[in-house]
Amino acid sequence: MSWKMPSETAPQERIWMAFPPLGASISATPQSAHVARLAWSAVAHAILDFEPVTMVVDPIDREAARQYLSQAVEIVEAPLDDAWMRDIGPTFVRDEAGRLGAVDWVFNGWGGQDWARWTNDRHLGATVGGLAGAEVIASNLVNEGGGIQVDGQGTVLVTETVQLDPGRNPELDKAAVEAELARTIGAEHVIWLPCGLTRDSERFGTRGHVDIVAAISAPGRLLVHSQSDRSHPDARVTQEIMAVLRDSHDVDGKPWEIVEVPAPRVLRDDEGWVDYSYINHLVVNDGVICCSFDDPNDATAHDILADAYPGRQVVSVDAREIFARGGGIHCITQQQPASCRVLGSPRAGG
Repeated sequence: MSWKMPSETAPQERIWMAFPPLGASISATPQSAHVARLAWSAVAHAILDFEPVTMVVDPIDREAARQYLSQAVEIVEAPLDDAWMRDIGPTFVRDEAGRLGAVDWVFNGWGGQDWARWTNDRHLGATVGGLAGAEVIASNLVNEGGGIQVDGQGTVLVTETVQLDPGRNPELDKAAVEAELARTIGAEHVIWLPCGLTRDSERFGTRGHVDIVAAISAPGRLLVHSQSDRSHPDARVTQEIMAVLRDSHDVDGKPWEIVEVPAPRVLRDDEGWVDYSYINHLVVNDGVICCSFDDPNDATAHDILADAYPGRQVVSVDAREIFARGGGIHCITQQQPASCRVLGSPRAGG
């Protein structure tokens, strides 16, 4: 049996999310939890205009979740440590017959970070895969969904600082990582970027997820984060990444059409250099959920995404409170692709 991760533009069954639990790193206090829950819920309700949303909720938060979520959001229950569904949940794939699979990566708190907890979250890949009616594909690779970007044709983008992170896979080299990506998501051509953005490489980051740096909007086309303000350290980082991508090609050997997506003009927040990025968007059926930052470049990014995803409605959601906690809209969501045969459906908890 051969599995392949579809493009994020492929037809989808639903979007999975996780409700921020009280006491998590992103929602440690009641006030912080309230703000996070408002932000996560705004994304969920924007998605509902295009397709179903299933929200995983810690059992202790079942009643609280309904205060933030409409009845249209399906709730299922499972113990949670945090709410970054892209990373703690499975990566969905399909086989040649169109059957649904769910890759259950090893999750260890983004490389064993001292602030992270993953006692519950390390089980969520298998849990969500089972709820989706997918065949769960166990992997020994420490990886997260935010650490890969695919074109659905066999190309995958990764970063050396994630898959080769000593805190994640200390005994693996590129060849071993590539072999596991081939087995689990059907990767035939792996492009290694050197790193991610500056803030994401600091203490409370992921150590360099690719989904804030580059996205494949169509076969042969790359959207790439571009920081033009030389006072920001990401100006050098994005130039380095751009140089690698310009020298690369897709699985068919063709050079990329590269579309630069300018970073928001804001450079800093209370914690330091921001990693605000429009690359961290979510593609849904007939739509794109785009990060906004109350920034002059919001409109520019909106137009670029509309051109990159023709025929899809681009909807902007304020992502500043999500980024303040370490990620964006793509990070808190995970798409389940449509399959030719429904093996099961999520069990509603309310």
